[in-house]
Amino acid sequence: MISYRLEAEGKMSRGSLVRMEQGALSEGDTLVRVLYSGINYKDALAGQGKAPIAKSLPLNCGIEAVGHVVESTNPALEPGQAVIAHGMGMGVARDGGLADYMRADSEWLVPLPKGLSLLEAATIGVAGYSAALAVDRLESLGVEPDNGPIAVTGATGGVGSQAVAMLARLGYEVVAVTSKTDAGELFRTLGAADVIAPPEASDRMLDKSIWAGAVDTVGGDVLAWLLRSAKAEAAIAAIGNAGGNRLPTSVIPFILRGITLTGINGNSPPALRRRIWERLGSDLRPPRISAIARVIEPEEIDETMAEMIAGRTRGRAVVAFCGG
Repeated sequence: MISYRLEAEGKMSRGSLVRMEQGALSEGDTLVRVLYSGINYKDALAGQGKAPIAKSLPLNCGIEAVGHVVESTNPALEPGQAVIAHGMGMGVARDGGLADYMRADSEWLVPLPKGLSLLEAATIGVAGYSAALAVDRLESLGVEPDNGPIAVTGATGGVGSQAVAMLARLGYEVVAVTSKTDAGELFRTLGAADVIAPPEASDRMLDKSIWAGAVDTVGGDVLAWLLRSAKAEAAIAAIGNAGGNRLPTSVIPFILRGITLTGINGNSPPALRRRIWERLGSDLRPPRISAIARVIEPEEIDETMAEMIAGRTRGRAVVAFCGG
């Protein structure tokens, strides 16, 4: 079998395409023949030696994969069944999905929902799942289309762009917040009502109330701005920290406007994971999924990761381990 495998390089890891024995894979009750695996920024950091992502080495890279069950000790899974895998320590503490085979724990595998092909599920990937989880959470907190505009920050990223499309499809007035304002036409095709740049940092505790809700992938000063400009009883789903780990805010938005700040963790329990993927095959299915997929061969993984780190990639890179 072939895999993009991480080896120790000083305090970091470095990936390369290798051949390995299937019997050397991490333990798990189900063997999956991987057909597609999306490349995420976290994978690129590990593969290019930019961050200490992997907790044990050597290790196959990749925090997600889709494919067919080969064998399983769980009678609920049949050979040939299409499944989705992500999280579970994949590519961090156990062998991940950038390989043509992987072992997984059956309780975390999600049957491919109706309405999606395996390539579409791989294109949606962890980013789309996280976006759907955030949208589902806002709905559960009472954020409805009639409440007012919804902000999505870091909107050019994988999570942000899919959140824009999902919210627009559900009838929300979506404002894409991004420093890349030249991407306005792209966001209008995804359904955004407007595209704006994030404001400068401020020490103010409250601003004019604008947002009925938000999906924030940035954190830091941008999340602080969303909190102080949110409407009364608004809800904000925090899902990233590209803008920093610290949150320079106060209790004022919470106690004067009743704001809810809710965190989104993609390693959600199995029942929730399955429910969200069912929605991704139906009412949260992003439009034009195939248009954002860029299918590559395993031999292109290293180059693609380097381009991703340099900020030069477009669309969603999906590795085909099925020969096409």
